[in-house]
Amino acid sequence: MPTREWTHIRSSHSPGPFDEMLPLLTAPLAQIDERAREIFRQIVESYLATGEPVGSRNISRLIPMTLSPASVRNVMADLEAAGLIYAPHTSAGRLPTDLGLRFFVDALLEIGDVSERDRSSIEAQVAAAGKGYTVDGVLQEASSLLSGLSRGAGVVTTTKTDPRLKHVEFVPLDPSRALVILVSEDGQVENRVLPLPTGLPASALVEASNFLNARVRGRTLREARGEMETLLHELHGELDDLTARVVEAGLASWSGGEASERRLIVRGQAKLLEDLRALEDLERIRLLFDDLESKRELVDLLGLAEEAQSMRIFIGSESKLFSLSGSSTIVAPYRDGQGRVVGVLGVIGPTRLNYGRIVPMVDFTARVVSRVLGAPGTDAA
Repeated sequence: MPTREWTHIRSSHSPGPFDEMLPLLTAPLAQIDERAREIFRQIVESYLATGEPVGSRNISRLIPMTLSPASVRNVMADLEAAGLIYAPHTSAGRLPTDLGLRFFVDALLEIGDVSERDRSSIEAQVAAAGKGYTVDGVLQEASSLLSGLSRGAGVVTTTKTDPRLKHVEFVPLDPSRALVILVSEDGQVENRVLPLPTGLPASALVEASNFLNARVRGRTLREARGEMETLLHELHGELDDLTARVVEAGLASWSGGEASERRLIVRGQAKLLEDLRALEDLERIRLLFDDLESKRELVDLLGLAEEAQSMRIFIGSESKLFSLSGSSTIVAPYRDGQGRVVGVLGVIGPTRLNYGRIVPMVDFTARVVSRVLGAPGTDAA
């Protein structure tokens, strides 16, 4: 893959506590000799492959030059002093720090290409989801397939829209609850569970559905709610009071229910449990699940990629959200039919994600989603 396509990745990272340190570190590290860079690369690549610390004896066997374990230890001491590696236990091997991973990603990472098999899978699955042209279907499929291909959790954010309505229906669940189904003109379907007033007759739900469908078709939620507020006062005698309350609550559950301007889709959290190697991993995953429940903070974090309109990689404690769980996020923006950035998609997983494979995969998936959504000039090839 041409180097120019990845220039923005190497220069773009999450603002955080390391921003001021990175220029001070990367300048001298760019001048260190080849053996130090190779030893550092081996420590990182071993960690990405196994999650385990690696010692000087093993490194001396792996590097393409003749160095004794003692010489390797001397270089490792310098790398540790620079804050790029650390010893998790006394007399153990070394692991990269979050700062070391950032340096590796920005300066040493060799980006691969998306395999033909993965390209075919991504294009086929996203295109199939887009045949019915439901935006939610495309985004949920993209999130699910990224989870499956990366063994992490797939994540997508999308800007909330105010679609024009096609149909509204109230379906009884039990005497105290009903399911409100809203279908928009572009094919999106959303459901909400709505509490019902005590004593509501079964016919009231049918009456509420008929009343709304006769008046809101072709209107946005904002338009429909404004008109209904006025109309309910004017036609108070036409509707029973309980039915009127159902109509009003049904529209309010969409147009005023949530303050966030973005929606979040997360798929495949269970994938994160498939590669546990120790009790520490289990605790880290538990903390990550807690992080994923903090949807407001996650949406804010991913919003940074929308603002930058480019690929972003957030590593471990660079982000306050993932400072405890030691997780990384790789995300890329996707565009709508007018070429505007409307959300981001990507992968959340442990810091030892296969960055070289997942970075181009996320970028390619974002291009395919943009193409399916009709973004002009989008080429996923």
